[in-house]
Amino acid sequence: MTHVRLILTIVNGGQGNEIQCGAKSPAAMAKMLDRRSLFARFRGGPAQVRPPWTRSEEDFTRSCTQCGACIAACPTGLLTRGHARYPIADFTHASCIFCGACADACKESCFDRSLPSPWGLKAQVSAQCVERKGVTCRICGETCEKSAIRFRPRGGGASDIIIDLATCTGCGACVSTCPVKAISMTHPELEPLESST
Repeated sequence: MTHVRLILTIVNGGQGNEIQCGAKSPAAMAKMLDRRSLFARFRGGPAQVRPPWTRSEEDFTRSCTQCGACIAACPTGLLTRGHARYPIADFTHASCIFCGACADACKESCFDRSLPSPWGLKAQVSAQCVERKGVTCRICGETCEKSAIRFRPRGGGASDIIIDLATCTGCGACVSTCPVKAISMTHPELEPLESST
């Protein structure tokens, strides 16, 4: 499998900010480097995640009028306004039940319910997870309705956390329940972005 790595250095006021991007394919790299996503990473924080069933980032931002109808229609409160007031999914307080209310409320061509899946998001557990450090927690596994999160015991009381990517729907229910914020929603074809100054 091809692996693509790119290092960008942007000089601002005499200081260079370096970011490293890695992806498993050139197509994944192109998705990672679209202008809005790239600059969102420079602002800090996680990448902005659009609502489920949205078209490509370019088509979505071209069509979206920022009316907020999809945000108001979301029964779980997952959707909120992100950078430039476009709707985003914020998993820190809610999850997606894939009801489609956001898509149904939109009068523009931002959504496509005929897509094979609502989005390519999957849960990812970081090294901050206390279960990996020998502290029994497992709240994320109890929260996952699809049982996509499993635990394999290791010596010393710690466990490896296994996300079954085929079973994970990307609903994000595990994110807000994690007491140490060790879970995020990512596109598995993209590697995490590292930044340094």
